[in-house]
Amino acid sequence: MTKPLEKSRTETSKEFDFTHRDFDRVRDLIYKKAGISLADSKQEMVYSRLARRLRATGLSSFVTYLDDLEREPAGAEWEAFTNALTTNLTSFFREEHHFPILAEHVKKKRDNLTIWCSASSTGEEPYSIAMTLCEAFGTMKPPAHIIATDIDTNVLATASKGVYNLDRLDKMSPERARKFFLKGKGAQEGLVRVRQELRDMITFKQLNLLADSWPVSGEFDAIFCRNVMIYFDKPTQGKILKKFVPLMKSDGLLFAGHSENFLYVTDAFKLRGKTVYELASLHEARQRAMPRPTDKG
Repeated sequence: MTKPLEKSRTETSKEFDFTHRDFDRVRDLIYKKAGISLADSKQEMVYSRLARRLRATGLSSFVTYLDDLEREPAGAEWEAFTNALTTNLTSFFREEHHFPILAEHVKKKRDNLTIWCSASSTGEEPYSIAMTLCEAFGTMKPPAHIIATDIDTNVLATASKGVYNLDRLDKMSPERARKFFLKGKGAQEGLVRVRQELRDMITFKQLNLLADSWPVSGEFDAIFCRNVMIYFDKPTQGKILKKFVPLMKSDGLLFAGHSENFLYVTDAFKLRGKTVYELASLHEARQRAMPRPTDKG
């Protein structure tokens, strides 16, 4: 006699029912809100993160939670919902090859520099940019300002404080760590804080890249948009990249993540180096200016 199949432990031990239909509703809502495309493989991750929201709101089912979200399109829970589903993996000087390129780029300009870090997460990236600028100009007060944005208000709060566990600096040189961080003492032992000069260089603000308008203006010398486009589908990527163009100086640089390729999304940018792009108009002008081999014959 064949035994009936038993449910796995994970299926029977879940606190809340979470069906494929619930997951599809979550995918639809976060795509419309933030442009994020969740793969089928993210179902367990979504359950884990949103189950916390059910507990926090005192609700007993995903159906009720999602119904409430749809019923209140401007409700406060939308912010928590979006924050819960935003992935924030970052570190100081992540993809380190970008920062020498940035340093060389800004040295040519000397003053009134503006840089936009469009997915700042908990702040490691904009602070890495700030450190690079300080080192490039040999001063703790370089002639530059950084706008750092993220859709997740929780990580922005962490970023603006500039306080981190000491082990976040493990891969940083001791000289750089001493120059740009203050070690905590007493109750703050095991923590470090970014020096005030770096914090003064950066303005943190909330921004949804999918929004019709962005609370940023001016022309940027560089835009960092790293490891965020992978969460968007190609049409959404193209829409965002198109909106970057008028916000960049003619010789501005766009820094992408190591697994992102914009060449198949838009013709507005051309590859300048490893995951570094420039405006196509500048690339074409540079190509025209290159000396051509003389015909012999």
